Amino acid sequence: MWCLSKLSSKTRNEVTLKIKVEPKSSRSGIVGQYGDAIKVKLTSPPVDGRANTELIEVLAKEYGIKKKDVEIISGFNSKK
Repeated sequence: MWCLSKLSSKTRNEVTLKIKVEPKSSRSGIVGQYGDAIKVKLTSPPVDGRANTELIEVLAKEYGIKKKDVEIISGFNSKK
């Protein structure tokens, strides 16, 4: 089991997560800890921002927040 507090930083109204993405997987979802990050599998390929869009959807669903409240702040063209 992974501990979110070790994999994130928190300010007053936000949490910043380190994510390791595995695109083109058979299923989407949060897998668990990957070093100092959270591993997330996505079915979308890393083309035309589709994996980024799916990542936002997966995180919003997992944490029970609106998609508009999830923001990718770096790594738009990277697996991290």
